Amino acid sequence: MAVKHLGDPQPEDAGTAPHAGISRRRFVLGSAAGAAALVPPLRPVRRCDLDAAPVGGTADVIVVGAGLAGLSAAYEIERAGRSAIVLEARNRVGGRTVNHDLGDGKVTEVGGTFVGPTQDRLMALATELGIGTFKSWDIGESVSFLRGVRGTYTSGDPVTFLSVPGGQDLVKAIGLLDGMAKKVPTSSPWTAPDAEDWDSQTFNTWKLANFAGAEGRLALDVISEQVWGAEPRDMSLLYAAWYVAQAGNEDTPGSLLRLITTTDGAQDSRFLGGSQRISIEMARRLGGSVVLGAPARRIAQEHGRVSVDTDRGRFVGRHVIVAMPPAMAGLLRYEPALPALRMQLTQRFPSGSYAKVEAVYDRPFWRDAGLTGQAFGDQVVGATFDQTPPDGSPGVLIGFIGGQHARAWDTLDLAGRRQATLDAFAAYFGDEAADPREYIEGRWTNDLWSRGDPVGFAPPGVLTGFGTALRAPIGRIHWAGTETAEYWIGYMEGAVRSGQRAAAEVLGELS
Repeated sequence: MAVKHLGDPQPEDAGTAPHAGISRRRFVLGSAAGAAALVPPLRPVRRCDLDAAPVGGTADVIVVGAGLAGLSAAYEIERAGRSAIVLEARNRVGGRTVNHDLGDGKVTEVGGTFVGPTQDRLMALATELGIGTFKSWDIGESVSFLRGVRGTYTSGDPVTFLSVPGGQDLVKAIGLLDGMAKKVPTSSPWTAPDAEDWDSQTFNTWKLANFAGAEGRLALDVISEQVWGAEPRDMSLLYAAWYVAQAGNEDTPGSLLRLITTTDGAQDSRFLGGSQRISIEMARRLGGSVVLGAPARRIAQEHGRVSVDTDRGRFVGRHVIVAMPPAMAGLLRYEPALPALRMQLTQRFPSGSYAKVEAVYDRPFWRDAGLTGQAFGDQVVGATFDQTPPDGSPGVLIGFIGGQHARAWDTLDLAGRRQATLDAFAAYFGDEAADPREYIEGRWTNDLWSRGDPVGFAPPGVLTGFGTALRAPIGRIHWAGTETAEYWIGYMEGAVRSGQRAAAEVLGELS
């Protein structure tokens, strides 16, 4: 059985964390395969090998980061007739989206995957790029497993969900959090009527005050680990309410139910050819404007321009868009130094502890038993989904490990991590889940250019004390990244929205 993993710590000039394949007989090194067989090849990008000479360049706008946020920003800028250069530390585009090659032209995603209703900007972009979608598998019964009790419920049927351990408390939590979310402005949560009170307590404090049952409290712990990669004790109640408020759009209120469901929820559909294909296609159209293997180190504002120093030279523009998580943006050197509010924000906005694990089987055997492949429980793997290609083979079962579970799991060696993962899959779906033909890890907490996943979160006091600095430009520096979005923070939709918003800011200044 092959084993592959993403995200081992790398030297800082390594560009990207590779997949490593381990077979029974030998060790081999490879790289994450994109969707090259499914889209036209990239026009020549300035891919900087480790021994390449510095390249440098000038443009109206320099964009730091070639994930969905940075590429969306550059795409809008160049479409408006202005020039942009995108700088990326890795030797690939896509940021926290990356495809893995399953062979025969099929892929699975090791990062961000799903798209759902109200994620309008992402869908519009994918459609423009000629990328279609297909529905996530959601037929049959889903599994709940809390405190040693296994139950099943019909996907999308809240009546059957009430009967599983913790189900009634989760339904209660949805009602309470959705009600709170309606009071939180998605662009400025620190102005909510109860902002001071909610930002002075943790999500855990609220959980203990409102839920007495052990199963319900445990279910909320699992939700927290899976959605944020953090424990309830780690984050502000205001942040949790704001996140729920953002799970909608300008016309549709946010809902916790939308965050955690498949059909008509955040996991409703997937992209043909994998989610990284969106970034690959934008990079193809931007062509030589994308520079890979060029981590930014210093950003200086002087003489009416901005310069970005990278390992591959200096890039100069009239404005810069930093499309990175707040904690990562805080690692750059700025001249002149950023205002204290912004610097301290980056010190207080950590990314979650997270891993995505996948097991590949000859077929999706769980469907034979009438199961969706979706599970929710207090195992090391807190949630699972069926991520099988659209033609039904091979069978791909994926799971998420978050919060304290991720921190403990990540201390194990590869054999230990694999065993813990497959034990959890077997607890949910039976012994057949313990013997896949391939095992894949996305160790995002170990990824040098992410250092966490799926999103940056705010502990108590951060949004009310520092929130105004989250997306406010500083001179010629503008901020993007899913953490700065006004809808769907933490999702691909939020990344696209943030890039488009930052591009509009810059274009307004350039006009």
